[in-house]
Amino acid sequence: MLQEASSVMEVAKPSSNQVVLVTSGDLRLSANQQCWAAQAALESQVAAVFSSEGIEVVRAFPFNKLEQHGFISSQRMGMDVFETIHPEARLIFVTAAWQYSHHVLPGLRSHRGPILTIANWSGQWPGLVGLLNLNGSLTKAGVKFSSIWSTDFKDEFSRKGIREWLKTGTITHDLSHVTALDPSKLPAKEAQTGKSLALQLRKHKAILGVFDEGCMGMFNAIFEDDLLNGVGVFKERLSQSALVAKMREVPDSEAESVYKWMQERGVTFVTGKDAKTELTVEQILGQCKMYIAAVRIAHAFGCDVIGIQYQQGLNDMAPASDLAEALLNNADRPAVFSEDGKQELYAGKPLPHFNEVDEGAGLDALVTNRCWTALGLDPSTTLHDVRWGEHFTGAGVDDFVWVLQISGAVPASHLLGGYKGATSERQPAMYFPLGGGTLKGVGRPGEIVWSRIFVEGNALHADLGRGTVVSLPEAEATRRWQNTTSQWPLVSAVLHGVSRDQFMARHRANHVNVVYAPDAATADNALAVKAAMLAEMGVKVHLCGDVRWK
Repeated sequence: MLQEASSVMEVAKPSSNQVVLVTSGDLRLSANQQCWAAQAALESQVAAVFSSEGIEVVRAFPFNKLEQHGFISSQRMGMDVFETIHPEARLIFVTAAWQYSHHVLPGLRSHRGPILTIANWSGQWPGLVGLLNLNGSLTKAGVKFSSIWSTDFKDEFSRKGIREWLKTGTITHDLSHVTALDPSKLPAKEAQTGKSLALQLRKHKAILGVFDEGCMGMFNAIFEDDLLNGVGVFKERLSQSALVAKMREVPDSEAESVYKWMQERGVTFVTGKDAKTELTVEQILGQCKMYIAAVRIAHAFGCDVIGIQYQQGLNDMAPASDLAEALLNNADRPAVFSEDGKQELYAGKPLPHFNEVDEGAGLDALVTNRCWTALGLDPSTTLHDVRWGEHFTGAGVDDFVWVLQISGAVPASHLLGGYKGATSERQPAMYFPLGGGTLKGVGRPGEIVWSRIFVEGNALHADLGRGTVVSLPEAEATRRWQNTTSQWPLVSAVLHGVSRDQFMARHRANHVNVVYAPDAATADNALAVKAAMLAEMGVKVHLCGDVRWK
């Protein structure tokens, strides 16, 4: 008698001296092929560490000879791979590249065995960025996991962690830098300001304009409507196809005016004629049209903040969104008028943009904008990838210095020299086939508040901390640029009272929001206002590292 088609073949459970390895990659073949050598090297390092502990690493699926890489490259493929893995197997997720978390999230959500996420520590190969996104997605999904990272897995920190996981199924990290906010300990004036802003938001509700949701499988970047609605924020679901249609309605003369405005402000555009490898004027003008179209659509729907997905879909239709996003996030930006020319839209202020439609960053930008505006401070804000970092000693610095980068959406006010200190270079072809310019520069030294709003236990949480953007010697800054992405802005940040490993163990996303304040005391008190507003909104606030106020 033939076996019924609906029956499931039993999968053998690995032996006690085996762990099963999975990895996820990009949806884009070019990215998977380019990153594969680094991934293969990392897997060899990891296999050697486990072998030294008497454990064999068994890969759950083979290298794809046709595509020339060994990544899971789609959600369907990930589901199929997990059908071949015993649900109680000890599972390690290993990544040396940016990866789409939804490729593996369905399988990880139903997996019952211990899960360990592992990343390299490299600026060139952003495994730690991919790791943080997956960790944030698992946190939102309520999946238990442990995590570890290393440059070469020869250090005692990573080896000790792996031994602990093999023995107990978990890794214990030092999270002593995190404390729950006690609202009663906030300074009275700042507490009242934050509370008033939260009450105002509930009365005059805000709109997040979302140009297509779920960028690059970032499950942690999607916030459910009931969570947002409870704090007075509602989504306007917009289409990137509508953005392209509106771009086509923008006259060439208006785009040229925006381009000329940036040139007059001192932006240096590094242009050429080969559109496949160089930044062209046509690409820049396309980005200028996107900027104008986005402002007009946002105004039409009454949006307070907007997010453009860009990847995937729009990247096949238009140059990169990042230059437009950089302009949107800055208070000083080219004027955009209604189509009849009678009204300047969002005059004299930013229209906050959350890159890659990361709704946690969008809600954060909205709150920051309200707080900084109420305090009379420049509300220009942005998000960054937590890209990489190393300890640096010299030029008055002796600390772990993070490299924060995003693909160009940084407001000019965050850069040394503003627009005059900025250059615009073509986006890397691996991710941006139609090009487009960045807004590249050195993050200006100064005091910052960093933050992340995330979902855990079906509730909104916020981590808040203080930091300082430091000035590194030119040679060191150049080295860091060469070790990461040289076309993107470089922010050298020290996070107060938070070590590298504490931050990695705690952070719930690949992104972190950053906003400046004119001095340390102002930053401390502005953070207190933001904490008070979030707490009054019902967000669970956590203070990270050295946080104080007068």
